[in-house]
Amino acid sequence: MHSAFQFDTLVWDWPIAIYLLLVGISAGMVSLSILIKYYVPAEYHGGNIVVKSTAIIAPLSVIIGLVILIFHLTRPMTFWYLMVFYNPMSIMSLGVMLFQVYFVVILLWIVNLYREGLLNLIETRLRRPALTSLMRSITAIIAKKSALIENVLLVLAILLGCYTGFLLSALKSFPLLNNPVLPVLFLASGTTSGIAVIMLVSAISRHASGSSATLRFIHRIENPVVYAELFLLFAFFIGLLLGGGQKTVAAYTALSGFWGGVFWIGIIGVGIAMPLTAGFIRNPGKGRLIIMAALSLFGVFLLRLFVLYAGQMTVA
Repeated sequence: MHSAFQFDTLVWDWPIAIYLLLVGISAGMVSLSILIKYYVPAEYHGGNIVVKSTAIIAPLSVIIGLVILIFHLTRPMTFWYLMVFYNPMSIMSLGVMLFQVYFVVILLWIVNLYREGLLNLIETRLRRPALTSLMRSITAIIAKKSALIENVLLVLAILLGCYTGFLLSALKSFPLLNNPVLPVLFLASGTTSGIAVIMLVSAISRHASGSSATLRFIHRIENPVVYAELFLLFAFFIGLLLGGGQKTVAAYTALSGFWGGVFWIGIIGVGIAMPLTAGFIRNPGKGRLIIMAALSLFGVFLLRLFVLYAGQMTVA
């Protein structure tokens, strides 16, 4: 049986697209939160709506994404083996290593952001003076290294955003996936998904008024990120069309039929053009903001789904 979702050369299916989306959201939100420190320093603190939502959503989305990946593997226990025994020649093993370091650093970042609240919680609830003193010493060390932690976290978030593309490009037998533009494209679309989630949270939250300068900064970079994504999509397909052979076949196959409709209508039309047009509206209402952010996020998911399925339809 051959269809848009079932064909002989299919290796990875839709749960991987969800995993790629969740990891992209985490990387995008963390990158944007750290950039607030440099562009809106007055609002860079734990109470900022963007920083607070990132501290919750970023680690949670990575955990959910990894759980999906683990149980989607034909042998889930293999993943635990990868967490202990690293293979520098395996993109999956390098990814596991990156996830582990990223998660540790993001936890250090969160501890530093909410240091006083954490210490107060330990002191009032546990009432263990020795533990409180120990935690005070540990968090003081973390606070001294906060600038280093933030810079390392920004680099790790960028690497994680690119990694989602590298993971697919490692499937060398598929010309559309084995594309050097893919990691950068996924980094850009991951940033778009991070912006979309931030816009959703800020529209729903009642405490966004104290982060007005931050939200203006996010709005200001929203369109340039989308333009970059459009340029990368153009470069992605031009490279395939000019590559000849199966690369050209892969491009024509992807841009026609069912997945061609998903690309032109879903990704370009609904996911990019509509939110981009709405971005020029001054002071949009909360309802419109929620709809446009949801459409943008949906477009990012469709891009992952499109690349995953259309990319596996043509073999080198």
